[in-house]
Amino acid sequence: MSNVETKPMELRCGASVDGGHPADAAARVEVLTARDVPLGGPRAMTVRRTLPQRARTLIGAWCFADHYGPDDVAATGGMDVAPHPHIGLQTVSWLFSGEIEHRDSLGSHAFVRPGELNLMTGGHGICHSETSTPDTTVLHGVQLWVALPEQHRDAARDFQHYAPEQVHVDGAAVRVFLGSLAGQDSPVTTFTPLLGAELVLEPRASLTLDVDPGFEHGLLVDQGLVRFAGAEVRRADLGYVHPGLDSLTLTNLTDEPARAVLLGGPPFDEEIVMWWNFIGRSHDDIARAREDWENATDRFGAVEGYPGDRLPAPALPNAVITPRRNPPRA
Repeated sequence: MSNVETKPMELRCGASVDGGHPADAAARVEVLTARDVPLGGPRAMTVRRTLPQRARTLIGAWCFADHYGPDDVAATGGMDVAPHPHIGLQTVSWLFSGEIEHRDSLGSHAFVRPGELNLMTGGHGICHSETSTPDTTVLHGVQLWVALPEQHRDAARDFQHYAPEQVHVDGAAVRVFLGSLAGQDSPVTTFTPLLGAELVLEPRASLTLDVDPGFEHGLLVDQGLVRFAGAEVRRADLGYVHPGLDSLTLTNLTDEPARAVLLGGPPFDEEIVMWWNFIGRSHDDIARAREDWENATDRFGAVEGYPGDRLPAPALPNAVITPRRNPPRA
């Protein structure tokens, strides 16, 4: 998905400056509230963005999280994101309902469906389009980005599709689309260790999961009210836990099923600059990528089959992007 804001935030992000924490301190949860972002047009589909924000810019290498729906396509027109570029990242598409058609400059033509992962790598440069299909009545899901480390930030274009098996553990249904959890391992290639999983908890169910203590974790709640490592996390909020825990307990506090996406990874120890759909290491990286896109160079290629023009890049800010870090922990 594109960040189609006309004045995208300028972010220079780095690893947390608060250092390591013992397991007993790590249980404290930061609850991050989303901000609404319209995806363009008078009937714009609105997404809820929990990453990046002032309170936290990264969870592992996860650097961007949009949560949308359930969206009545008849009222909003659904998703229609014209061809747009990416550098320095992987996009992760995961749906709860509906269907999205994906086309990219690698030549991939695929569909995003509930319970199936689409992961696209745009290292040195890629472009793609995303549109909800005509049969989609309700669109509902998450769009996530992963920052590529310096060693791989110019990686070749790639596209992977994976449909993880749903397993049942202690009153919960689990689908692991990246990394390892609950005895399940995803075969999908990433450039840093990552965890990504959908969890559906039965009413009043409680689930304890063994996790990597070197990971920081985030729980994005899609529906319900979930107690996560001792803190209540409401719908559309994201609960964050520092590294140090070797297990996480989640409890559904409602009489209806609760659904959430669990993200994780070791703290990302590199500074990155995020602007529009680009992740670089400097303002110059971003300016160069924007110029290449506006000049239609071979860097990004072209999307075949989309019935319309590609997205133009917004104007660059007048100032050099300034450093921005996760705040120190109290």
